[in-house]
Amino acid sequence: MKKHIALLPGDGVGPEVTTEAVKVLKKIAEKFDHEFIFNEGLVGGAAINKTGNPFPKETEELCLKSDAILFGAIGDPKYDNDPSAKVRPEQGLLKMRKKLGLYANVRPIFTYESLYNKSPLKKEVIKNVDFVVVRELTSGIYFGKPRERRDSGNTAVDTCVYTRYEIERITHTAFKIARGRRNKVTLVDKSNVLETSRFWREIVIEIAKKYPEIELDYLLVDNAAMQIIKRPRDFDVILTENMFGDILSDEASVITGSIGMLPSASIGQKTSLYEPIHGSYPKAAGKNTANPIGTILSAAMMLEYSFGMFDEAEAIREAVKKTLEDGYGTKDIVKDNPLSTSKLGAKICELI
Repeated sequence: MKKHIALLPGDGVGPEVTTEAVKVLKKIAEKFDHEFIFNEGLVGGAAINKTGNPFPKETEELCLKSDAILFGAIGDPKYDNDPSAKVRPEQGLLKMRKKLGLYANVRPIFTYESLYNKSPLKKEVIKNVDFVVVRELTSGIYFGKPRERRDSGNTAVDTCVYTRYEIERITHTAFKIARGRRNKVTLVDKSNVLETSRFWREIVIEIAKKYPEIELDYLLVDNAAMQIIKRPRDFDVILTENMFGDILSDEASVITGSIGMLPSASIGQKTSLYEPIHGSYPKAAGKNTANPIGTILSAAMMLEYSFGMFDEAEAIREAVKKTLEDGYGTKDIVKDNPLSTSKLGAKICELI
């Protein structure tokens, strides 16, 4: 099978971790007789430096004509430390999500027995954790207007807006994912305070009637933040809006022992994008120490979700699992004799 993949390394450690994922995909292509064609594009701070635009038109066109997108990370400290900057790398990420219709962010949270001791939580709490955060990605407070300064710069305004269609679309996605898992959806909102959350709850209750086999429960977001740490095994699919999903999925990453371990998929109307949940980690850029497993597992999600290559995706996951069981890893998960980014990628390829 022949597939075209848009490669967007981005900023910080993004180029290093995507390089390892590409190595793994090339090994899969060799083993399973596929052809993956990679075409690279600029995004984020790297794109600003060369074009002045964090998501250039050329990159948008590349994404739209590709079968899937493999993405690294966005972010640069020179923009983080300058609140007055008018053009920022993160604008490229938001623009990309909107332009490509990447409405559903799917973030699996799982643990490996070989890494139980790396989590700050007790083994009995994190053992066999396996849930998914399904986050709405193209609306809410990150996209709402007006977004402005008022009163001579003394007042700032952000707006949270959701339409019925946007909520219905992501809700159906979450329920369909739950069908293939343990048939449970937890809606996370702030319906005791926010009108948008009450709107979400009304619509999700309506849609739940179409999925009688799925158990639906509800948590306010502050309580959900506690329960994810106290009883993470109780969750199957968490459904939530954009900002809550952003915060909760990053919180949940500590369960695994390292944020560098976790992949994600952003499902779109036109194409889909796959990326690790970690950021650009600029302090580690160029040092060959970043954990590539989140990106490699994102590539596995791409094979499964976009290409229907289930055996190939499982081959990657099994190789990662065996690598960890054998005691290999980067310095965030292995204390003694950690591997570099490139050597860990090579080890996973070897096991494939």
